[in-house]
Amino acid sequence: MRNKIQKALIVFSLLALTSIHANAQKSNFYIYICFGQSNMEGMGTIEAQDQTVNSRFRVLEALDCPNLDRQKGKWYTAVPPTCQCYSKLSPADYFGRTMVANLPDSITVGIINVAIGGCDIRIFDKDMYQDYDSTYKETWFTSKVAGYNGNPYKYLIDLAKSAQKDGVIKGILLHQGETNNGQAQWPNYVKKIYNDMLNDLSLKANSVPLLAGEVLATGQNCCSGMNTIIDKLPETIPTAQVISSAGCMGQDVAHFDSEGYRKLGKRYAIKMLSLMGIKVASGE
Repeated sequence: MRNKIQKALIVFSLLALTSIHANAQKSNFYIYICFGQSNMEGMGTIEAQDQTVNSRFRVLEALDCPNLDRQKGKWYTAVPPTCQCYSKLSPADYFGRTMVANLPDSITVGIINVAIGGCDIRIFDKDMYQDYDSTYKETWFTSKVAGYNGNPYKYLIDLAKSAQKDGVIKGILLHQGETNNGQAQWPNYVKKIYNDMLNDLSLKANSVPLLAGEVLATGQNCCSGMNTIIDKLPETIPTAQVISSAGCMGQDVAHFDSEGYRKLGKRYAIKMLSLMGIKVASGE
């Protein structure tokens, strides 16, 4: 009888230690949802400096990408591209790099990036996405929507639910606005989507802030007037923070260049870290 009790205690102790380790591992994996249109998707040239990545920065692959030797739903070191199979450098890339550079070695950072160039923000509204899944009839747009099973919001939420088995969602990053340029109701559209995400993932706003980046504002640009609307987002969503695009250069009228993406991504991270009580110099 004594031997049976001893064996039972050993088994119980091992199970308890395994559970403690698993919970610690989960709590040390910080996950961030990224969504939006082409600038979040990534349009910057991937250069040599972008191809060396700390293994503590991970990406949950959203698509099957044979060209990258990656499979949907698996975690990989976040070497760009980190959105679609043939996307380019994104602010999400230097967000993650800056996060791991300023967090303890015990912390791993992961991103989930679902973004569609040219999309109206309401394609991520689960109640009206079908009205915006063919904003552009061209194959370049409809094929991207189809890649997310025609429902980018559900696709993103399903990935996020899977990710919650591995870590803890700590924030949401948004970069979108060009297609909704001048629409004063944009903050309300974002609020609906943000609240749906929180509800569907059982998250609390006060522990999962929303960071939204301004659109390109330098040089000849299409949409810098949208920034006055983006800047009002915290009036609609108290836990929202706006990331300035000032000084981030562009490669055309709508998209940042590679250095612009790096700078913007760092700013997302510096703001997120500040919300965690960690002060980081911008280095700009």
